[in-house]
Amino acid sequence: MSRIRVQTGADRLLEVERSFVEGKRIGLLTNPTGRTSSLESVIDVCARLQTAKLTALFACEHGIRGERQAGVLFEDETDEQYGIPVYSLYGKRRKPEAEMLAQVDAVVFDIQDLGVRFYTYLTTLIYTMAACAESGKEMIVLDRPNPLGGEVCEGGILREGYRSMVGGWPIPFRTGMTIGEFAALINAETDTPCRLQVVPMEGWHRGMEYTDTGLPWIMPSPNIPTLDSARVYPGTCLFEGTNLSEGRGTTRPFELIGAPWLDARQLAEIMNERNLPGVRFCPMYFTPTFSKHQGELCAGVQLFVTDRREFRSVTAGLHLLKEVQRLHPEKFEWLPPFKEGGKPFIDLLTGSDAVRTKLHEPSGLQELIAQWREEAAEWCERRKPFLIYGEG
Repeated sequence: MSRIRVQTGADRLLEVERSFVEGKRIGLLTNPTGRTSSLESVIDVCARLQTAKLTALFACEHGIRGERQAGVLFEDETDEQYGIPVYSLYGKRRKPEAEMLAQVDAVVFDIQDLGVRFYTYLTTLIYTMAACAESGKEMIVLDRPNPLGGEVCEGGILREGYRSMVGGWPIPFRTGMTIGEFAALINAETDTPCRLQVVPMEGWHRGMEYTDTGLPWIMPSPNIPTLDSARVYPGTCLFEGTNLSEGRGTTRPFELIGAPWLDARQLAEIMNERNLPGVRFCPMYFTPTFSKHQGELCAGVQLFVTDRREFRSVTAGLHLLKEVQRLHPEKFEWLPPFKEGGKPFIDLLTGSDAVRTKLHEPSGLQELIAQWREEAAEWCERRKPFLIYGEG
């Protein structure tokens, strides 16, 4: 293991910040990424604290120990190791209810996110903070690095009327914030703030990507196995709203994009001719073992990030989406809403109907990129008061 350069909030809770939870009954919202730099589970850390008592666990998408695939709903259960309730926040409810918080004085949040709006952990945090405010409970966020660094922000701001589990607040695709900074911003902007404490990191600065921290990479979810997946995810996740495979069911989710009817070589050549900074596209063939096009041979491209500082994932993803739509207009489709009267999933992912209604127009791509660049710049100003680790 490389030399650890960053202490996370979980490390500091264990070593020097126990005063945050002293004398309190703790409800812990975490998943497999909730580990110290020495790979000890934060569940075990909280369970053995002498001056606090772990009374409940809360589980978001993928489960408390990462045992469930994307989108799989589940109900409450009892933790086999400690015999305490595990309340599901990804089943019939998405927000803690008052009775779930009755035996809790403070909810501790320790999850590694990606700093991306449609990664559902951000929305779970928003909902949990609201529940704590309503029930008079404290919220303690153990801070962790933004895996993509804290300098670059990308994508348009979510519009009113488009909030969902994949977009819980009017923010851009890439926030450029840590989870603790994000919590502070939400608490300041909401009408019902909670009592919030953030346990900050030590040693992290905004120019750090995850590989710079020395911390072990633990999959934040089953389909983000590596930092390579995380780098491209903010842009290629857009393909979740289409009839193309985004690489789920392969060993390279979100790096591979394709469909049985795609012309892989032509698409790769055209994309490389665009000379997008920091990325190359290689024709690839793959057969997903689950999800879209399960068991079918797909032709497509794999994204290779050649310069992580120059690469802009959202811009690259939008260019790729536009080109697939142009090359295969008779095959390409937007997925329909999940339920009658709902919005198409691409609208929920992008936070408006602009991509679906404008991308196909001759000037649609450039107009969207220009608009999103302007909105990201405005966001960079809006987030400044909440940056714990200096300005990007």
